[in-house]
Amino acid sequence: MTSNAQFATLWGIGAVPLAPGTAASLVAALVAWPVIHFAGGPALALLSVAVGLFGVKVSGDYASESGKEDPPDCVIDEVAGQWLACAFAPPSALGFLAAFLLFRLFDMAKPWPVSAAERLDGGWGIVADDMVAGLIAGIVVMLFDAAGFL
Repeated sequence: MTSNAQFATLWGIGAVPLAPGTAASLVAALVAWPVIHFAGGPALALLSVAVGLFGVKVSGDYASESGKEDPPDCVIDEVAGQWLACAFAPPSALGFLAAFLLFRLFDMAKPWPVSAAERLDGGWGIVADDMVAGLIAGIVVMLFDAAGFL
């Protein structure tokens, strides 16, 4: 397995037979939990952007290697998007659950502007739709929290 494949598939998490994106998002949310508690939301947002930019490169290369436009086992984009959603969430189990569920909803349903971001070329399209879904989910979670629902 090439290094691009290892990073893009999160060392095999993308090979989970049922819902690899959801599995990667769950792992990402679990990793985000200590990060947000020890370093805060802004640090998690910066990590999200860093993983997203790295993900553009490795997912684009992996897509070229596999011959698929957006390989289903390429899940590094879910990490970047889930971390962005969690960065806006209150550091509570309910806040993270809401960030997880809303990110998965927006990532799978692909409403505009998520669908528009997905049309970008190569790794940019693979990662951008998840980043936009994460941003939208994060904003909704932040609004729910401000309204007292979380």
